[in-house]
Amino acid sequence: MGWGNIYRRRLKVFTLAVVIYLDYKSVQQREKWMNKSKRTAFWQKAHERNARRLLNLIIALEGLWVKLGQYLSTRADVLPEAYISLLKQLQDSLPPRPLREVCHTIQKELGKNMDELFMDFVKDPLATASIAQVHRATLIDGREVVVKVQHEGIKEIILEDLKNAKSIVDWIAWAEPQFNFNPMIDEWCKEAPKELDFNNEAENTRTVSRNLGCKKLHEDNKSSNRVDVLIPEVIQSTESVLVLEYMDGIRLNDSASLEAFGVDKQRIVEEITRAYAHQIYIDGFFNGDPHPGNFLVSKEAPHRPVLLDFGLTKKLPSPMKRALAKMFLASAEGDQVALLSAFTEMGLKLRLDMPEQAMEATSIFFRSSTPANEAQKTVKSLAEQRNKNMKVIQEKMKLNEKEVKRFNPVDAFPGDIIIFSRVLNLLRGLSSTLNVRIVYVDIMRPFAETVLLGNIDKAPAASPQWIYDTPVHSDVELKLRKLLVELGNIDKILGVQVCAYKDGEVIIDTAAGVLGRYDPRPVQPDTLFSVFSVTKGITAGMVHWLADNGKLKLEENVANIWPEFGVNGKDSLKVHHVLNHTSGLHNALGNVGTENPLLLIDWEECLNHIAASVPETEPGLQQLYHYLSFGWICGGIIEHASGKKLQDVLEEAFIHPLSIEGELYIGIPPGVESRLATLTLDRDDLEKLSGMPNRPELPSTFQLNRIAQMASTLPTLFNMLNVRRAIIPAANGHCSARALARYYAALVDGGVPPPPHSSLSNPPLGSHPHIPKFSGLKLHDKQKDNETNAGVADSKRKQKKNYSKELKDSSHSRKTSKDDYTYTRLASDDSSSSSNTIITNISTNINEPQNKKHSKIFSNPKIHDAFLGVGEYSNMALPNVIFGLGFRRCKSKDGSLTGFGHAGMGGSTGFCDIENRFAIAVTLNKMSFGGVTQQIIQLVCSELNIPLPEEYSGLRGRDLGERDTPIIN
Repeated sequence: MGWGNIYRRRLKVFTLAVVIYLDYKSVQQREKWMNKSKRTAFWQKAHERNARRLLNLIIALEGLWVKLGQYLSTRADVLPEAYISLLKQLQDSLPPRPLREVCHTIQKELGKNMDELFMDFVKDPLATASIAQVHRATLIDGREVVVKVQHEGIKEIILEDLKNAKSIVDWIAWAEPQFNFNPMIDEWCKEAPKELDFNNEAENTRTVSRNLGCKKLHEDNKSSNRVDVLIPEVIQSTESVLVLEYMDGIRLNDSASLEAFGVDKQRIVEEITRAYAHQIYIDGFFNGDPHPGNFLVSKEAPHRPVLLDFGLTKKLPSPMKRALAKMFLASAEGDQVALLSAFTEMGLKLRLDMPEQAMEATSIFFRSSTPANEAQKTVKSLAEQRNKNMKVIQEKMKLNEKEVKRFNPVDAFPGDIIIFSRVLNLLRGLSSTLNVRIVYVDIMRPFAETVLLGNIDKAPAASPQWIYDTPVHSDVELKLRKLLVELGNIDKILGVQVCAYKDGEVIIDTAAGVLGRYDPRPVQPDTLFSVFSVTKGITAGMVHWLADNGKLKLEENVANIWPEFGVNGKDSLKVHHVLNHTSGLHNALGNVGTENPLLLIDWEECLNHIAASVPETEPGLQQLYHYLSFGWICGGIIEHASGKKLQDVLEEAFIHPLSIEGELYIGIPPGVESRLATLTLDRDDLEKLSGMPNRPELPSTFQLNRIAQMASTLPTLFNMLNVRRAIIPAANGHCSARALARYYAALVDGGVPPPPHSSLSNPPLGSHPHIPKFSGLKLHDKQKDNETNAGVADSKRKQKKNYSKELKDSSHSRKTSKDDYTYTRLASDDSSSSSNTIITNISTNINEPQNKKHSKIFSNPKIHDAFLGVGEYSNMALPNVIFGLGFRRCKSKDGSLTGFGHAGMGGSTGFCDIENRFAIAVTLNKMSFGGVTQQIIQLVCSELNIPLPEEYSGLRGRDLGERDTPIIN
């Protein structure tokens, strides 16, 4: 092709692009002054006019533009009917090349005369396409074949067309920034030239046929993901000639023949979709050009799709294949965390933190196809949704209308996903053309699940890396890991962390399993788990910390701290009533999760609802578990008493003193999504729960039958990123087991932080920055007053405190006679797998400094009594009940108090034993109702000779992971 032809070709392309662009711009302006009743016809004429212009140019130029026209002709779901009806002519055939040219190419490529090759060669082509044309023939040996012959000079034309297409896309992106197709054209420029070598196509055809099992007898292929399609056998190939087995079939656009043969179009398109799902998710090798011209339907019953033309194929690396499967399943499940994780894994980077919009866009991408007669409605709906999202971006970025048009929310778009996107759009267009509706979520899901579940393989028996590779701290940890493997093998554990301290030292720090049902990444020591009501133990600790610092008193009226709260009979309700679950507000906002889940994420609105709530019982009379209201009441108290945001108090009180930065949050900030474990549900446990009797200590809206109903929706709700980011101090803690265990290890020692966490733990605890910061929250008027008068308030409160004596920063003082701690520390030789316990008797003088970096968290020497509601705090808590002041009381079998802690729905827990200076935390992402946790606690306590808390006793039968009474709180 000479330079003159190149420039003439380029001029035609750019001229038409400008003409069509200016035509539509003119229509946009003129319709503003037109009667609404005439607008539809006005636009229809514009579409017909420009579609005709485009078709004429494509026929004249051929080459790459034919492929563009074929692609557009399949998009009946988004393009006007005028374009579809005209451009679909390109699916049939183009004007054929001369027979002399065809024969010359065959003889040149195959090295023989036509008579030596063929018994018969049909002169008229079956079809003529952009790159080649196909003739039917009979080989010398009698086999019926088709011969695909590449057009002479097509390579130069295709390469030139790609340059022109790239220039046009650049121009469109400049003129209309919201339509930036550069990633798409860049990938096409990389992949399209591969179609010009028919040896590649031959090998691709063999590979896809082999992957789909097209040569296997159906009775031999028992796979649930078996697809029922046909692919022609490759006979011979060169760079420009491809000889294939002849298959007699009906074209998909031949509606009359399809109807005459009784073809079920719905089943055909579904099977084609399944074939592509198999290629993409299971094989990672797929045909990138599924337009209607590349399919036939076999004439013999049962009618099966025939897949043709494997020139444009895409091979996906295994990580990308898994990421695409994860993206699909995250979209199907509404799991924003997994979706963003999938984006990260595939290299898709967003400029904005907008998980809701990302999920919405992905859901639209995988939406069900619509018949062609609904195309206009679909286009309108997509346009409206796009405008809505752009307004959200405009508000978030504070952009004007011109700026928002030029703003691209995508920072990096991986090339591997381009052809995948094209395939899905072509399949959607195919179904629209044939007027069938395809639910992609249903059809493609089993294939996506296969690739992920095959890589996850939850059972540790099939995965030696199931236990995360960290050194064993003690022999009890070695035994624990064996138990976890047993529980994992019977599918009771998906992902788990266990961390324990004994006498201030780490003796267990184990992580095992995977982050989620569709997330094969391993659980690590720094993984963040959603721990539900374990959060209450953290929130209660903050209230006690404020009391210890003179910001409030436990016997103080809540209304004195939070004036808006003192309405509707709550004026005499005290702080200790809230901590003891005796405020009478046990059912307040109890229906929020089912009636209005989005209210959960509105911190201010929830505080307003709680402030206006009405007690059901007199304060202090009856203990009923405040399963949700506890957090908001305490949260309101914390913010009003401190004059600070709840998260800031959490950082000041515990995060920084304990050096657990980045591993304990109440409402996660942006930036930690890659470390989140995804919740799923143990369905077997759920069925057992629904049949259990009610419990008197639980409120009416939180009885076991209702919990069973709630639990089925909790994973979906609490996997949503906007819910994970919400401040829900009763239920939305996210932490690692090692951060939670360190918290209780400090509490068990009266507030003295333990020595630095084990150096064997990797990454080191506290190595994550506790950033980015949360967005600012509006301070209440009283909070501002508190900040202004902080010094005066502190002084007055300290004068009124009943206990002002402070322990020295370095002390943990008990006399060294009978008060000395004699304990058993477990150690193990890293080079040995022996399970023999090494016992070391150590007398520890508690006066020795434990941690020089931070002073004590609490100065009150009676802080344990305060947590338990005993001793001088006994008048603030009901006797012989489950909860003390914010913490669940741990009792041994003989009824004596041994410690305190808090469990959460789903099995996560944290508690400590005071006398034995023992603290443990368990985090789980497969929500069960205590059986797994109980097995873990029983083993560890038994090995350490520590009294087993009553809450974790009573295993049912001999089945692992089952118990009589579910652990709910």
